[in-house]
Amino acid sequence: MRLPTPVGSRVSESDDPFVVDIERFQGPLDLLLHLIRSQDIDIFDIPIAEITAQFIAAIEGVEQRLTLERAGEFLEMAATLVRIKAQMLLPRREDMLEEEDPRSELVRRLLEYELFREVAYVLSDAEAERALHRGKGHVEPRPPPDRMELPLELAMDELLEVALSLPAPPAKRPHRAPVQPITVDEKIELWFKALKQKARVPFKSFIRRWKTRVHAVMSFLACLELAKRGVVRLRQQRPFGTLWIYRGESDEDR
Repeated sequence: MRLPTPVGSRVSESDDPFVVDIERFQGPLDLLLHLIRSQDIDIFDIPIAEITAQFIAAIEGVEQRLTLERAGEFLEMAATLVRIKAQMLLPRREDMLEEEDPRSELVRRLLEYELFREVAYVLSDAEAERALHRGKGHVEPRPPPDRMELPLELAMDELLEVALSLPAPPAKRPHRAPVQPITVDEKIELWFKALKQKARVPFKSFIRRWKTRVHAVMSFLACLELAKRGVVRLRQQRPFGTLWIYRGESDEDR
């Protein structure tokens, strides 16, 4: 008898029975279930001899097309079908007529596989439908739990223990604005003393003794103030060169 071509199979050009593309089936249970459903066979009354012959014909040369592990699964199922077929051909004793059907375990496995396969199809369709509306990894926001559902149970001694365990607040320190200890007037007096000793003084040597930015700034402001009064003259040969402070004409009598 020539079998109908199952979905995902290829038919040879010769008169040999159809050749099933094993790689399109997930495993031996998938192939076996396809053979049963495609021929409208009652799964609770499987013609084991016929199905066994069809299954063996379908997996001929499977070890040449699949890996050793996958091919072993199909060969193991073929051996199981042959064993069930042999058990059904053996005569039964009168006291063992009510023995369990050798096909029952196979039927149970087929039904379980079919159920899980249908669930997988449903989940796959749901995933595809979700992908049309939500990005991958999207999680629906959950509402915050109602904090008023649980009553607050706290004794007074527990509250006191927690309060005493809290660290004391740090002591407040009064904020004091920084006081400028150096004034322009002080620097002006120092310039007068320096220019009485020399007719010209380099700015760099004048501030060398203090080595702080605030002294340099105040000394420069004092120079500008003296230059504004005409007491000193500022000279610089090139940009960023040495700044020289000369004694002015109005400083002769001071």
